[in-house]
Amino acid sequence: MKVLITGIDGFIGKNLRVHLTQCTDITLVPWTRNDPPHTLSDRLREVNWVIHLAGVNRSDDDTQFTAGNRDLTAQLTQAMTQLEKKIPLIYTSSIQATADNPYGASKKAAEEVVQQYAQSGAPVYIFRLPNVFGKWCCPNYNSVVATFCYNIARGLAIDIHDADTPLHLVHVDTVVYQLIAILKGAIPRQMWCHVQPVYQSTVGALANEIKAIADSRRSLVLPPTDGGFARALYSTYLSYLPPSDFTYALTAHTDERGQFAEIMKFQHNGQISFFTAHPGMTRGGHYHHTKTEKFLVIQGEALFRFRNIMTDEYYEVSSSAQTLQVVETAPGWAHDVTNIGVQELRVILWANEIFDHQAPDTYPIRVQQVGS
Repeated sequence: MKVLITGIDGFIGKNLRVHLTQCTDITLVPWTRNDPPHTLSDRLREVNWVIHLAGVNRSDDDTQFTAGNRDLTAQLTQAMTQLEKKIPLIYTSSIQATADNPYGASKKAAEEVVQQYAQSGAPVYIFRLPNVFGKWCCPNYNSVVATFCYNIARGLAIDIHDADTPLHLVHVDTVVYQLIAILKGAIPRQMWCHVQPVYQSTVGALANEIKAIADSRRSLVLPPTDGGFARALYSTYLSYLPPSDFTYALTAHTDERGQFAEIMKFQHNGQISFFTAHPGMTRGGHYHHTKTEKFLVIQGEALFRFRNIMTDEYYEVSSSAQTLQVVETAPGWAHDVTNIGVQELRVILWANEIFDHQAPDTYPIRVQQVGS
């Protein structure tokens, strides 16, 4: 299958191009407004599909909307009609097509051109896209998500004229997957197409969510990223980080035993930490009522000791980086860990609760076996 894509160097075009290069049965045939007009017919002769992404969505000259949307679409469909191939066409319009503004009027006119082309019998698919966000969208242009992500990632100011302005947002991958599904015949033929899910937000809420993502590097508390809009927005924000910010420092707490550092915290799923212990040193020596922990030794050898604070039942287990096993604590069992090796002990720790200095649920107690 050969697919001609207009606007392949634009935001959606870049994402679509990358995804399609992973499809071994699809060959891309680009055509841009920088290409000589006479090349369009030659390229159309060799393709099986056309995805029309190109257009003008911002200009100080209203006539540019007409030229870049309606007229360009007409040029494309006229060239396709002259070939008499009935090439299937996918056109990405905008929800602004129903709005009373020059841009919306030009997109509505372009839709009408596409509908006229459909009268030839060629399959036509029209998407009225809401605000699309994701990686590679140009900031400080016409995308509030891109602008907020870019500016907040760099400590720059953002302008909010009305925090309650509603937003209808769709992630670029959602759009791309829908386009590919049409190419592969996974969606029935239909002129008007819709992408789902469309996320509802406001300008103010969006700004607050992005600020929370940015602040998570300081607080270590990650906002929800388990799916939907939260996950898409989190990954989008990271795509706007300058490479110099791909790393950030943690705070290490050091004493005679070694180091301890919190790595990340979750609003509903506890936290991950890291600690070291010098040879012969012991950490822990306490019990919890509700807190539980998982330990994974990634360097050295450790002895984990447990004692039931009610029955004095005792248990111990050794673990090392070679055994690659998780050692888990249980409420009501005192526990500690000792470095029994010759090198520094390094352990990753997950706790089911974020440590609360006001209510730590951590009670010091001896762990050694009764009578020892």
